[in-house]
Amino acid sequence: GAPTVSIFLKPPGVIPPGGSTTICCISQRGYGSFVLYKGGLQLRTLEQSGGRAEFSISNATYKDSGTYNCHYVEGGSVLARSDELEVYVKELRLPRPDLSVLPGHEVTAGADVMFRCTTTHPSSACYLYLEGQDRAQLFSREQGDYNLSHVQEGDSGRYSCQCYTLNASREWSAVSKALDLVVR
Repeated sequence: GAPTVSIFLKPPGVIPPGGSTTICCISQRGYGSFVLYKGGLQLRTLEQSGGRAEFSISNATYKDSGTYNCHYVEGGSVLARSDELEVYVKELRLPRPDLSVLPGHEVTAGADVMFRCTTTHPSSACYLYLEGQDRAQLFSREQGDYNLSHVQEGDSGRYSCQCYTLNASREWSAVSKALDLVVR
């Protein structure tokens, strides 16, 4: 069957001007190449190794904001396209929140896990990111608590959170320190 392609930011989150991030494209096939598009325009061809290719953004500017996706190409034919990835470059004015997880970093499959994103700023909402997900925004809720019920091995990974104010100007925080969840 046709390969599937995923695209994600590593590390995830809204990037400050001058900051850096990497756009990752992944496919199950290890021999074609990826073509990275931004806003429907071809940006560049990425060489891949082991089914993975990376495009680094360093010293980010507002021009790096936009919609990216990757096409997987073999022998000049596009075999698959990723979903779209929205990249945002914005000033991060709020301090970094703290992310914690209950009952702990290691849990058994089927357990219920609660992530808590603690921010000093009143009336803000927070996103929880799981690195490697196309859709970085898993949850957005006013309280900084995110419940995952009946976790499975696929929920393992590196989590972080980022908050923004709920007023019209929408100010963003820096991204929390990442924490690793292991589901056994």
